[in-house]
Amino acid sequence: MNIKNRLTLMSFLQFFVWGAWLITVGNYWFATKQWSGAEFGAIFSTLGLSSILMPALTGIIADRWINAEKLYGILHILGGLALCYIPQVDNPTTFYWVIFGAMLCYMPTTSLSNSVAYNILKNNDYDVVKVFPPIRVWGTIGFIAAMWLTNLSGNKASANMFYISAFAAFILGIYSFTLPKCPPQKLIEKGSSLFQKLGLDAFKLFGTYKMALFFLFSMLLGGALQLTNMYGDTYLSEFATVPEYADSFVVKYSTIIMSISQISETLFILAIPFFLKRFGIKQVMLISMSAWVLRFGLFAYGNPTDGLWMIIMSCIVYGMAFDFFNISGSLFIETTTDSKIRSSAQGLFMMMSNGFGAFFGGIISGQVIDAFFTHNGVRDWHNIWLSFAGYALVIAIAFAILFKHKHNPEEVAKVSH
Repeated sequence: MNIKNRLTLMSFLQFFVWGAWLITVGNYWFATKQWSGAEFGAIFSTLGLSSILMPALTGIIADRWINAEKLYGILHILGGLALCYIPQVDNPTTFYWVIFGAMLCYMPTTSLSNSVAYNILKNNDYDVVKVFPPIRVWGTIGFIAAMWLTNLSGNKASANMFYISAFAAFILGIYSFTLPKCPPQKLIEKGSSLFQKLGLDAFKLFGTYKMALFFLFSMLLGGALQLTNMYGDTYLSEFATVPEYADSFVVKYSTIIMSISQISETLFILAIPFFLKRFGIKQVMLISMSAWVLRFGLFAYGNPTDGLWMIIMSCIVYGMAFDFFNISGSLFIETTTDSKIRSSAQGLFMMMSNGFGAFFGGIISGQVIDAFFTHNGVRDWHNIWLSFAGYALVIAIAFAILFKHKHNPEEVAKVSH
């Protein structure tokens, strides 16, 4: 198997592990366990906490001490063990701590997988800008495959979703040890300070206005990244409470409808090199933020019959909203940071977007929905989605005004060398 195919399989399994439960856990939580919305927000905040604590730390370890592909494999195996235990949990507090353990292992692997792929591709003289997005597409396909498997096997509200995820995590963990070696750079000069020896140089990026602003907006937009993953499947499933929609395709196969979002990702990932080279990082990220406004706004007005086109359009827009932010942000870090701290910098980007952003997004959204948009156990999805759309719009306007970055096509080209 050639290098690109090996990385493609890694990408497929990386997101299969997540897709097996991320979109459907809301149905498991609300329908099967019948636990509260505020507690559910706390569950999704574990993604954020894990991304705050772990990616930067594991990036430093991969930069300094342990082969990235080995660390990647160990984390997946440990995460799989935690996922196997989740079906035994019968209260929200224990569920929180077990899923937190699983996320401490999983979340850093998203940035580590980027570092491993970039490292291997560059060592084999591939143009990363051209070659990486098609490889990453298979991650999205893996996510879709897991969602379809969970829904069609009748497990979208079942604990079996966690066993499916754990099995894939074990396979990936073992497989990662067969990947080409990605040794630590160990580029520590004689007389380096303790700060440098620990690999904390990446945190100096916050001292640069442009990078600090980039990380700030990564955090703010990160608050929106998981909202439809948290609530989308539950939103569609709860149309079952409306008699005219109860037997609709949308209600029965809500997870498959939601997977249109990931199918859309596969198309927009392939478009990223064109958009980056043509418009540059600022415009691509601004397009992403505008797409989030549409994502939430279309959900607000959609329904399973005459408004079905809005739900489908919202799912299509998601590909642009999610990918243009995550992939272009990752490539931006790759083009603007020193090779000595690159894995650490990727970890910082993950920490701000899927870390602080997802943490505050999960906690605050759960509390706001319970306090202002839930009446007698019924959630007001129309106004929930409108409030999310308003939030995304404010971020987009602020980013357009405050973030200054002149487009330079040569900057993007640097990532291939």
